[in-house]
Amino acid sequence: MTLLRKLWVWPLPAVLAWLAAWALLWGLVAWQADPLGALAAACALGVLCSRWGHSWWRRLFIAAGFPLSVALTGALSLPAWAWLLPLLLLLLVYPLNAWRDAPLFPTPAEALALLPSHAPLPAGAQVLDAGCGLGHGLQALHRAYPDAALHGVEWSWPLRLLCALRCPWARVRQGDMWAQPWGGYDMVYLFQRPESMARAWDKAQAELRPGAWLVSLDFAIPGLVPQARWDIPGSVHGVWLYRVSPTDHRRP
Repeated sequence: MTLLRKLWVWPLPAVLAWLAAWALLWGLVAWQADPLGALAAACALGVLCSRWGHSWWRRLFIAAGFPLSVALTGALSLPAWAWLLPLLLLLLVYPLNAWRDAPLFPTPAEALALLPSHAPLPAGAQVLDAGCGLGHGLQALHRAYPDAALHGVEWSWPLRLLCALRCPWARVRQGDMWAQPWGGYDMVYLFQRPESMARAWDKAQAELRPGAWLVSLDFAIPGLVPQARWDIPGSVHGVWLYRVSPTDHRRP
């Protein structure tokens, strides 16, 4: 791993997020925006940038750093309740019941470029990005399968809204990826945590039809040999591809 990648992992994401939030705050204040609105906008930017963090404590550190620095410096004179804004924004983007499932980092743009050669799909195939976040995975799937019918499910409604704006050719829903039925899809893509992969395979076995695909960025299903596995050139990421076979299928 190069020095640049090490810095990007930590602490560069935090530093860039804080600088961006401060720049937005002072830019809005210079334009004579309402101080409370300026704070809310800058905090929202910091919370969105917190998705760069590779663990929950780093995400919290990124999101909380900016409002904490504002409070300590006294840069704005605001009522005490205004400092609840960062917490409310954090809960909107990361609902409590989704904290254990959120992806660690956006899907790289060309991460799935080789996927069609390993898992060809017919035109109109139904493909789901389970936990689509801001839509990076959907965009990568769209590049790989331009003729597929793409769907996304995301628990956080602000992220769902932004994802739908960024991916107008996909059908994006707000909801729990674990409660969303997978039975009608030819492929399910996810970027989860390692401890979630066994649960994902159980759901795939129970709901996906034989021959359907499960695609995972970075994390393998414990004890299962993938149909294919490859590293993404110029990246620290890799792709794991699994296929549900008739012997795996659990549906009656």
